[in-house]
Amino acid sequence: MFRFLFTALTACFLLISAQALYAQDAATDEDAPAPLSDIQTLLQTHGAIIAESSRRTIGPAIDALASSGLPSAQQVLEKWQNREMWMREADGAFFWAQEIGDDQLRLYDFGDPAPVADAPEDDFDQLKPNSGIRAMIAAALVQFQLSDPDPEVRAGALDAIARDAEASHLEVLRSTGADDDPTLAARRARLERLLTIRFDADEAARVAAIEGFGGDLGVDLRAALNPLVATRRIAVAGDPPAGANVKAQLTPGSDSLSESDAYALLVADDLAPAAISRADKRVALEANIDNGRVGGLPVAALNSEAARDQAYAALAADGIVPLTATPEEIQTSLNSYNFYDIYSEPSAQVTTAAEAALERIALNVGMNQTLDLTLDALSLASIYFLAAIGLAITFGVMGVINMAHGEFIMMGAYTGYVVQQIIPDYTLSIIAAIPLAFAVTFAAGVAMERLVIRWLYNRPLETLLATFGVSIALQQIAKNIFGTQARPL
Repeated sequence: MFRFLFTALTACFLLISAQALYAQDAATDEDAPAPLSDIQTLLQTHGAIIAESSRRTIGPAIDALASSGLPSAQQVLEKWQNREMWMREADGAFFWAQEIGDDQLRLYDFGDPAPVADAPEDDFDQLKPNSGIRAMIAAALVQFQLSDPDPEVRAGALDAIARDAEASHLEVLRSTGADDDPTLAARRARLERLLTIRFDADEAARVAAIEGFGGDLGVDLRAALNPLVATRRIAVAGDPPAGANVKAQLTPGSDSLSESDAYALLVADDLAPAAISRADKRVALEANIDNGRVGGLPVAALNSEAARDQAYAALAADGIVPLTATPEEIQTSLNSYNFYDIYSEPSAQVTTAAEAALERIALNVGMNQTLDLTLDALSLASIYFLAAIGLAITFGVMGVINMAHGEFIMMGAYTGYVVQQIIPDYTLSIIAAIPLAFAVTFAAGVAMERLVIRWLYNRPLETLLATFGVSIALQQIAKNIFGTQARPL
């Protein structure tokens, strides 16, 4: 009986222990954190620098997101850029959130449209990237935006590349598919060629891109070409550095390089002591007179430039004044060094193509400016001709000196302006403005003849005074109606 009771109690104890262990395991499984998603793992890997939000250190985190290939990477960058990303203080987890009032946040996992939970705002830190970081994020978003179905988004991506292009954008432009919008496709092709000029490692591709623009006069093309022909001036004791793309060797004293500029370059590169002017040398000597002597020489002996140089050299040897070079030493230094203009761009083929393209652009711009000036001159001359011939005809036929002739031309011009404000279509406005300008000016001329001129025939000097008054009145009326500031059409 006792043995049976002991066996039953032991079995009950084992059963209760097993149930307790099972319940403990089940509770442990329920409390165990869910495995992190790939995007969350990536964010928490770079969590420290993301939280710091410093433009100097944030680059690796943005690059990792952009190159991760994860479907939710674009959403992370967009929410981060819009300051909608939050980090939980307890475990460093990242969410995007909406503020729902009463210091509460509605949390969302990246890539999941369903909300996770509502939580107090005090438990989270909002990520607030500055303008520099937002610009970096915008550059990283380009690769996603170029494939967006919305043409406006794709256009914005092209604007972002044009505004702040990077070497990585060239591969993005090449790797994404062709744009089905002809306008955007043309912009994209142009932008790819511009980035090829700036960033491609293949010299032949860069040269081909430069030559492919032909006679293009775009400012963006000139902005891409100008850095390629930028130079820096160097002074070396012998030949230029190996591999340097030399534009020209310069001779001190020539038009392209004065001796003073050449020696200043040597001084800036610590290749020669500084030279001071005679006036500065005299001031330094006067400041160091001691008991009638300077640098060991009597003041009375400093009556020649050689003596003053000797005294100054003695002061410099004692460390009282800075070292300086004599004219002989300056000439010796200039003769000891060679001076070169070196292209910043190492490829000679690229700089040659860029120089040729810029010369073509300069020629075309000059021709266009000449044509513009010629047309402006013809336009101005025609106005003066019309004014002169109108005065001559009026005086020859009527014997009247019309000093308001220019104001009548002004009335026709303002008539055309008013018509354009009423009729926005340029073609229709011109069709309507030309006859209306003649009609308005004709009516004003008839009115002036009836009211003023008819009483002054055969008295030309009095017509001069009367029409001069009309001229002033018409000018003031135009100022009162239209103002004195130029207005765009």
